[in-house]
Amino acid sequence: MARSYQLSHEQLKDKILGGWSGKAYGCMMGEPMEFKAQGEIYEGTLDIHPKAPTVWLHNEDDMYVNMALLEVMQKEGIDATRDHFARVFTDSPFMLWHANGQARQNLLAGMSADLSGHPRFNPHADDIDFQIECDFIGLISPGLPAAVTDYADRVGHIMNYGEGYYAGVFLASLYAAAFIENDRLEMIEMALQTIPVDCDYALMLRDLLAWYAQEPEDWRVTWQKVEDKWNNDLCPWAKTDAGCFNIQGHFNGVYVLMGILYGGGDYIKSISVCTRCGQDTDSNVGNCGGIMGAIIGYERLPDEVKSELAPYMDRDYNHTTLSNNSATQLCYQLALSLIEKHGGRIGDMIELPNQPFQFVGEREVSFIDCQIVDAYPTLDDAIQWHGDWDRDEILSQPTYGKEVISSSDYGDYAEVKFRGNCIYMQAALSSSCGIVDIYIDGEHVGTRDLFIDAGFDHTFHVQATAVWETGLDDGEHVLKVVVSEQKNPHSSGFLVSLGRVVSYSGKVAELPEQYRGNA
Repeated sequence: MARSYQLSHEQLKDKILGGWSGKAYGCMMGEPMEFKAQGEIYEGTLDIHPKAPTVWLHNEDDMYVNMALLEVMQKEGIDATRDHFARVFTDSPFMLWHANGQARQNLLAGMSADLSGHPRFNPHADDIDFQIECDFIGLISPGLPAAVTDYADRVGHIMNYGEGYYAGVFLASLYAAAFIENDRLEMIEMALQTIPVDCDYALMLRDLLAWYAQEPEDWRVTWQKVEDKWNNDLCPWAKTDAGCFNIQGHFNGVYVLMGILYGGGDYIKSISVCTRCGQDTDSNVGNCGGIMGAIIGYERLPDEVKSELAPYMDRDYNHTTLSNNSATQLCYQLALSLIEKHGGRIGDMIELPNQPFQFVGEREVSFIDCQIVDAYPTLDDAIQWHGDWDRDEILSQPTYGKEVISSSDYGDYAEVKFRGNCIYMQAALSSSCGIVDIYIDGEHVGTRDLFIDAGFDHTFHVQATAVWETGLDDGEHVLKVVVSEQKNPHSSGFLVSLGRVVSYSGKVAELPEQYRGNA
C-alpha cells in the first residue's frame, strides 16, 4: 500500500525556516577554521567567533549563492531554465571559487551552460560547489525527489559533473526526505536511491554506514577509516597546497553525514562533530546544520542558535535581496506550487504526492582512472620563467601555493616539462589582464583571455585557469605559455599572471554526442 504524507502549513514553514537558520548557524561555527585541519581532526574551540554574525555571515558564499539562485525562481517561477540560473554567474558581482569560478570563466568566454561544468572544460568538476548551494532545491521540494532531480540537472551541471554533481543531488534529496521522515538512517537510505549505486559517493556512504554500525559511539574511529580509504582529491589545488587538502563534494559530504549520524539527533552535537572532521568546515557544517534544522524545525532549534541569529533574520545576504525570513516565505510559496504541479493537494493540510526516491539515467564519471602525476607549486624550480617576470612580491609574502608570477611583456613565457596526458596551469583574472598563447610540444593548441570585468568582486581572481588541455598522448611533454601581443579590447593592459602546474594520467569524460567536434 502506497504511503501518504501530510504536513500542516505551519510545519512546512517551520522546517524551511529551520533549514535556512540551521545552515546559517552552521556556517558561522565552521567559518573560522575553514581548511585549518586538512587530513587531521580539528581540536580547537567551537565557540562562535564574535565577527561571525556581524561580518562573515552575510558574506558567506554558501548562503549568497543559494539566495542568488533562489532569486532566479522569484523572477522566473518554477519553470526557470538552466540558462536563467547560469546568469547568476555571469551577472552577479560576488566572488566564486573552484567549480563555480571555472563555470563563470567558461560562461564569460561564451561557453554554453550545458558545458560550463563538464570536466572537458572544468578541472574542478568533482569539487564541492553544487553541494554547498543545492540547499534551496531541497527546501522547495518537500517530499518531492522528482523535483529535486529536475532542478539539480538545471542547476548542478552549470558548475559540476559526475561525483560533484551527485554530491548536490544527494544532499538536496536528503532535504526533501527531511520533510517526510525523521529517522536519520532511513533518510540517508532514501536519498541514496537518487544517485547511481556504483558511483564513488554511494560507495563512500555505504562504507560510512557500515563503519557507523560497527562503531556507533566513537566518530573518530570512523573518521580515520574515511581518511585512509577515500582522501584522494584530483583538484589542481590538492597536491600543491600545504597539508592534505580535499575540496571534493563527495568526500566532504561524508563529513556532513558523520555529523548527522554521530550527533544522535542533537543539533549542536551534530554540527560540532562535523566541524571537527575538518577540511571545508564552513560549507560542511552549513550543510549539516541545514539538514538538521529541516529535520527538527526552527522552533526546536536550541535557544542559543535562535538568539544568536535573531538580530539578523531579516538582513539580506550580500548581493541579494533575500534573508532567512524572506527566503523562507519564498521557498514556502514555491514548494506549494511544486506540490500541486507534482500531483499533491493544498488545503487546510498539505497532501504530498508519493514519489519514489530513485536514480534514472546513466552514471556520469568525470575523471576515469585519473591520477595526479606531476604537481608543481608556483615557486617550484620545474617551472621556468623566461623574460621579465615579477617574482619579488610572492617570494617575500608566500601564501601557500596561491601565488602567481606576473609579466606584461609580449613574448615572455613560462615553460615546464610534465608527464601524463592532461595538463593544468593556474592563472589570475583581472580587468588589466591580457591573453596567453598555449603551446604543447611546440604546437600552438589555443589561447586564453584572462580579462574579467572590474565590476566583479575581488578583481584579481587568483584561482582561475590559463591551461586545461586533455586527451594528449600519455608520456612526456613540454608546456609553454606565452604573453600575447593581443588583448581583450575592454582590458586596460596586457598583464599575465600564472601559477601552479598539475598534470594527470587517465581519461576525462567525453562530451555529449551533440557537442563532439565542436569544442
